[in-house]
Amino acid sequence: MIELGRMNRLTVVKTVDFGVYLDGGEEAGEILLPTRYVPEGCKPGDELEVFLYLDQEERLIATTLTPKAQVGEFAYLKVNWVNQFGAFLDWGLMKDLFVPFREQKMKMQQDRSYIVYVYIDEESYRIVATAKVDRYLSHPEPGTYNKGDEVDLLIQQKTDLGFKAIIDGRYTGLLYDNEVFRPLHTGDKVKAYIKNVREDGKIDLELQNQHGQASVLGFAQQLREYLEQHGGHTPFNDKSDSDAIYAEFGVSKKVFKRAVGDLYKHRLITLEDGITLVKK
Repeated sequence: MIELGRMNRLTVVKTVDFGVYLDGGEEAGEILLPTRYVPEGCKPGDELEVFLYLDQEERLIATTLTPKAQVGEFAYLKVNWVNQFGAFLDWGLMKDLFVPFREQKMKMQQDRSYIVYVYIDEESYRIVATAKVDRYLSHPEPGTYNKGDEVDLLIQQKTDLGFKAIIDGRYTGLLYDNEVFRPLHTGDKVKAYIKNVREDGKIDLELQNQHGQASVLGFAQQLREYLEQHGGHTPFNDKSDSDAIYAEFGVSKKVFKRAVGDLYKHRLITLEDGITLVKK
C-alpha cells in the first residue's frame, strides 16, 4: 500500500528519457519520478525513498525531496501567494500546498506564516492544509505521560496565560507566561517537560525539568566545569537577572539557584562577590 502525502520506499521498475517509473502496486500502478530527482546511477531494481503527491494535472507523482510537512503533521509555513480560491503555502516542493478559504481562521496574507495541519481532502483526494488545527489535537490517554517526561513542542500561539503548544505532533499543552525564561515565537520548535497532567487531560508544560534532581545535578556539574574554565570565578549569583542567566548558561534561574545551592552545600564554592570555586 502506498501512502499519498507521505514518504514511501518504492522499487524502480524502468527508466525512460524523462525519469524513472516506480512500482506503486496494483492500486497505483507505475509512478513517475522525474529526471531532476533521479539519483545518479539509479537503475531498475533499486529502492528509493520518495514522497508521493499530485502534480498540477492531479496525477500521482514522486519526488526525492522531503517536504516541510507530510500528511498528518503540523508545521509553520509561509504563504507564497493568494488567489480567489485560497492561499498557497511553501512546503518545500515545486507545487505549493493549498489552503481553501474555508480552512483559514482568518484570511491568510502573502509572505506571512501560519501553523497548519496537512491532510487529504476526502472529496477531491488532494493534499491540502488547514489553519483550524485544534480539531486535530486531543488530550492523551491516562498514563501516556508522566511528570518530568521530555517532549517536543511546536509553539502554536501566544495567549493571555502563556504559550499554547503542540506536543509531539498530537496533543495540546500550555507553557505559563511567568515560567517562560527565554524568547518564544509562533513556529518555534523546542524541547520541554511535562509539568502536570490534569484530571481533564489538559497538560501543563515547562521548558526545564525544574523538579528533576538529575537535571539539577547535571547543571551543577556543568557550572563547576564552567568555573574551572573561567579562572574559578563568575560574577553571576542568585540575585542575577534571569534573562542574563539564561543567556550565559542556558538554564532558568530556578535551576541555576538550585545547582548553586548544591555546590555550596558540598563546600565546592563560596558566594562572595559572585561564585568562586574552592581550591583543593
